[in-house]
Amino acid sequence: MENKIKQVEALIENALDYGKSGFELVKLKSVDKTADVVSSLIPHFIVLIIIFLFILLFSMGLAFWLGEILGNFFYGFLVVGAFYGVTGLFIHFFMHKKIKRKICNNLVKQLLK
Repeated sequence: MENKIKQVEALIENALDYGKSGFELVKLKSVDKTADVVSSLIPHFIVLIIIFLFILLFSMGLAFWLGEILGNFFYGFLVVGAFYGVTGLFIHFFMHKKIKRKICNNLVKQLLK
């Protein structure tokens, strides 16, 4: 009887160790996926910052140039702002779902890779 109790205790101990190992494995896999996703997003983020700065400086130069042509700097900034407003509305109403779906699909693909 005492031998069976020791076997049950050993079995319970092994089951607990197996559960702890399984939990650690899940934890390590989630850390690996998180690190993979973050490391793939950082270069994209840096490129987006560079593109943003380019667009900002280009827009300011274009606004000053158009303002000089139109006779007042205010008009140049108004034209450039109107262009971005129309572009933003177009993207919001016609391309929002496509862009959102593409981003979600890429994120899920990265997580399941």
